[in-house]
Amino acid sequence: MSNKTRFILPIIVISQFCCTSLWFAGNGVMNNLVEEFNLNSTAIGHLTSAVQFGFISGTLLFALLTIADRYSPSKVFFISALFGALFNLGMMLNSNGLFSLIAFRFLTGFFLAGIYPIGMKIAADYFEKGLGKTLGFLVGALVIGTAFPHLLKGLITALNWKLILIGTSCLATLGGLLMYLFVPNGPYRNPSQKLDLLAFFKVFKERNFRSAAFGYFGHMWELYAFWAFVPIILSTYKELYPEADFDIAILSFTIIGIGSIACVIGGYLSLSFGAKRTATIALLLSCLCCLISPIVFEVDSEIIVLGYLMFWGMVVIADSPLFSTLVANNAPSASKGTALTIVNCVGYSITIISIQLLTLLREIMNPTMIYLTLAIGPILGLYSLMRLRKNKQ
Repeated sequence: MSNKTRFILPIIVISQFCCTSLWFAGNGVMNNLVEEFNLNSTAIGHLTSAVQFGFISGTLLFALLTIADRYSPSKVFFISALFGALFNLGMMLNSNGLFSLIAFRFLTGFFLAGIYPIGMKIAADYFEKGLGKTLGFLVGALVIGTAFPHLLKGLITALNWKLILIGTSCLATLGGLLMYLFVPNGPYRNPSQKLDLLAFFKVFKERNFRSAAFGYFGHMWELYAFWAFVPIILSTYKELYPEADFDIAILSFTIIGIGSIACVIGGYLSLSFGAKRTATIALLLSCLCCLISPIVFEVDSEIIVLGYLMFWGMVVIADSPLFSTLVANNAPSASKGTALTIVNCVGYSITIISIQLLTLLREIMNPTMIYLTLAIGPILGLYSLMRLRKNKQ
């Protein structure tokens, strides 16, 4: 790595963390919004889903218009960060009601489509070799951002909720500026010169790309549902064993946040064992965690159960940067940004289905049994990985 590019990865990682903080800012102030604007308790679900639907809509449009491949990724990242920060601040308006709050969360999610997948595209433009390690740091930053609201809830509940929105918007603006000023177009960027509305579909014609993408989709079926239900898993265990003594918010942060370490470790392991093999092992281990989940609820030992959840928190995300690596390496070079964006679009759409399924099953069956359904994704993902040919792994 040359001296000119040595500082690029830290800037990309810092920028990614700063800007994706917009994603989870709403989580940290959700209860405050309900109280401040006299909303019904059901508004929490609508506001949570709005940012996901916004992200899915944004990735769909960005992919159809091949924005990441036709324009400078750093400029797209910067502009998206500014708009995301602006709409995040919009939730502070005194005139807000449920509709406007949902609109602001949706628009924030929409412009996150120009941040998270674009950040991976920028990394792929700079680090063709060892991309798994690079994306390990990048996804690790996202994981910390995901867990951050739980830490806020556990440590600084008295903090004015508007300060959290102001702080995350300032972070996003800083992250966008860092990317724009210090990360020019990468040496491996192969820009597309024209609008290609069919690029959205063309990328799936390649068998290896399809195998990598469908492996990622199986991984996503499990990942966000697990993250969303970590506090519920801990609450269920506390109901079964009232003598259990732990802080659910802090433990939720720890269980989710420890995955950032796994992303980095997985990235380094991929240098020796390859992205496909490392991803396969992580996906297999997370599948086993799903399958043994009913048994774990029978264990009257906090140490064992928390150890199991932390292990699950590591393996459930360790393969994420590796799947992104496999997708990037098997996508046409001129459509790499579009490929990463559309795979994110489909992947995050799947997360809504699995989360809603768990929510439904929790009402109609034993809550200790519902996590078996999360194994469906890893099983299908493992099958897809088996079909991935050896080149570009």
